[in-house]
Amino acid sequence: MSLELILLLMALGGFVGVMAGLLGIGGGLIVVPALTIILPWSGISAELTMLMALGTSLATIILTSGSSAFNHLRLGNVDLYVVKWLIPGVIIGGFIGTYVADWVPTHYLPRIFGFIVLGLALQMLISARSKRVRAMPSPLNTSLSGTVIGIISSLAGIGGGSLTVPFLSRYGVEMRKAVGSSSVCGCMIAIAGMLGFMFHGHGVEGLPKYSLGYIYLPALFAIAFTSVLTTRIGARLATKLPTASLKKIFALFLLFIAASMLISS
Repeated sequence: MSLELILLLMALGGFVGVMAGLLGIGGGLIVVPALTIILPWSGISAELTMLMALGTSLATIILTSGSSAFNHLRLGNVDLYVVKWLIPGVIIGGFIGTYVADWVPTHYLPRIFGFIVLGLALQMLISARSKRVRAMPSPLNTSLSGTVIGIISSLAGIGGGSLTVPFLSRYGVEMRKAVGSSSVCGCMIAIAGMLGFMFHGHGVEGLPKYSLGYIYLPALFAIAFTSVLTTRIGARLATKLPTASLKKIFALFLLFIAASMLISS
């Protein structure tokens, strides 16, 4: 990997960190599309690109979401009840999603990613306009919802913020606490997903040097180095911006990512 690519990945990490703190995402919605472009420049084959983008994205999310979660905890932006019941489900779902990703033909993965994100964007736009507040589901149903979130997130190589934030917002959790709680859950999803992609990629032929399964270490370290430094900027912005503005920013961001992935695939 050349110095130019390393600097590009570090710039990507800086942007990811701000968005992670602001929107409660792990950054996978940005990292996965970017890596599908950058990894072939490093000589990685087309057959492995999407799986390595997903695995490496989840590995970066551990550090990005972990840093974001720490900053939100300090700012009082985490709903501990929500986190307690979502975490068991998202961990189980995160690991299941890696089996699905390894089973699905790789040329379908970008389209699946794009359609998942498009659905999330439309749901977020609807929730931004809705004034209806529902009571939180039972602990069991919350954990089951977490499992679904974990499966989809791991399959798309994301930390689940784009699913968790709309889910919590739907049930009346204040937006800044939905964002903070999502960061905690995203870190757990990423750990489960990363371990799964390491396991499924072990011994696969054609992997580049400095890989752990489907995790490409040079890209991981370059992105994580800057992203953990900039999450505090996004977390402070999330505390100051009004809920309606955060929802609209989130939805427009998702629409852009979905469109870019569907067009490229």
